[in-house]
Amino acid sequence: MKKILLSLLLVTFILTSAFSAPKYVFLFIGDGMALPQIKAAELYLESVGSDKRLIMTSLEAQGMTTTQSADSFITDSAAAGTALATGHKTNSGVICMNTTLTETYKTVAEIAKENGKKVGIISSVSIDHATPAAFYAHQPSRKNYYEIGMEMISTGFDLYGGGALLSPKGKKGDQPDIVDEAIKAGYKVIDNQVDFEKLSSKNEKVIIFNEALDGAQAMQYEIDRQTEFSLADLTEKAINLLDNENGFFMMVEGGKIDWAAHANDAGTVIHDTLAFDDAVAKAVEFYNSHPKDTLIVVTGDHETGGLTIGFAGTQYSTYVDKIEKQTLSFQNFDAVYSHLLASNPNLTLNDLLPDLEKYFGLSKKDLNDMDIKKLETAISDSKKAKLPSTEYTYLLYGGYNPVSVTVTHILNQKSGISWTTYSHTGVPVATFAQGVYSSLFNGYYDNTDIGKNLINLYNN
Repeated sequence: MKKILLSLLLVTFILTSAFSAPKYVFLFIGDGMALPQIKAAELYLESVGSDKRLIMTSLEAQGMTTTQSADSFITDSAAAGTALATGHKTNSGVICMNTTLTETYKTVAEIAKENGKKVGIISSVSIDHATPAAFYAHQPSRKNYYEIGMEMISTGFDLYGGGALLSPKGKKGDQPDIVDEAIKAGYKVIDNQVDFEKLSSKNEKVIIFNEALDGAQAMQYEIDRQTEFSLADLTEKAINLLDNENGFFMMVEGGKIDWAAHANDAGTVIHDTLAFDDAVAKAVEFYNSHPKDTLIVVTGDHETGGLTIGFAGTQYSTYVDKIEKQTLSFQNFDAVYSHLLASNPNLTLNDLLPDLEKYFGLSKKDLNDMDIKKLETAISDSKKAKLPSTEYTYLLYGGYNPVSVTVTHILNQKSGISWTTYSHTGVPVATFAQGVYSSLFNGYYDNTDIGKNLINLYNN
C-alpha cells in the first residue's frame, strides 16, 4: 500500500512539475527572420573565415513554425506578434484583440507579471512598434502608437528598452507626453549611453532609449552602429536588472532584420541577424549558470523579402564574401547619395563609382553592361521630382531610393543571393529552444502553439 501511495505521489509530482513555468523565460523574435536569413548569416561567417555556427542553430530543440494570420496567408507583425504572445490568431494589423475587435487577449508577459515574475520587453525598433506592443497592448490598429505607449506605462512591467516612441504626444502633438507620464508612474527613463552604462539598480522600473536613433525612432542598423549599446548589450543589462528570486520573463526582438529585408539589403540583414544572435548568446550564457531554471525560445514572426540563397547569374555558385565589402546600410547610403546629388545635380555613374567602391566594394570592372544600364537608369530616376508610381517602378525599386536598392540588388546577385518581394512571405520560420521544457518546441506547428505553450507553463 505504501509503495502504491509513493508511486501515486511521484506521478502527481511529475505531472505537476511538468507544467510549472521555468523561473527564467526568454523569448527571442527575429522580425522577418526565417531560414534564408539564418543561412545567409552562417554563410557570411564561413566566408570571413569563421568556423562558428549561429548560437541559435545550436540549441537542443528545433522546429518549423507556420505564420499565417486569421485573414491572410502572409501575416504582418501585429497578427504574428499576437499569436506568439497570446496563442490566438487575429487579423493583420490588430494587436491582441479578436477578429471582430470585441475581445482582448491576455499576453504571456501579463500572465508572467501576475505570477510574480519581473518582465522586460526589448526591441531594436521603436518600443511601441507591432511586435513589442503585442506583449503589453490591446489595440484595433498597430498604428495607434499613442494609445499603445500609454498602455505600456499602465502594465507596470519592469523594463522596456531599445528604440524610443513614434508618437509620444499623440498624432496632433497635443496629448500629455508619454515620457512624462512614465516618470509620474515611477519609471526611470534613460536616453544616453553614459546613464545606460551606470544603470545598476534592480529596485526601480526603467525605460531605456538608445541615444542613437534613426528617423523611425529605432536603433541604428548593426552595420552602421558606432559606440552606442547593441541589442546584446541591452539584453545583458536587462538580465542583470531583472534577475531576482522570483525569476523573469523577457522578450527580445531583432526588429531591423525585417526592415533591411524589406529594402532587399542582404548585407544589412546579415549584420542585424548576427547582432540578434549575439543577444541570444547572452541568454545562453545565463542559461549555462541556471540550466535547471531557464527556458530560451528563439523564433521569427514571418519571413521578409523572399530571400533565397541562389541567383540565376551565379547558378550553383555563391560568393557571399563579396558582402563583407559592404560597410553601411542602404539607409545610410541614401544619405550619402542625397548629399552627392545635392552638390552635383548632373551626377553621372562615373561620378558615383568612387562611392560604390568605397561602400560596396564595386569597382567599374565588377560591373557588366546590364549592371551599368540598371545604375544609369536608377540615377536618372532618382533625379525626377516625382517618380511615377507604376507597377514597373515598384518592381524595380519597391518605393526605396532607386540608386540604393539597385546597388544592393547588384551586390547581392553577384554574391549569389536574390529576392522575390519587398514585402513579407508565407513560408514557415525556424524555431529553436534550450532548457526546461525545450522539447515542447520540437516539430512542425503553428505560431499560436508557441504562445499557448508559454502561457500553459504559467497557468498550471
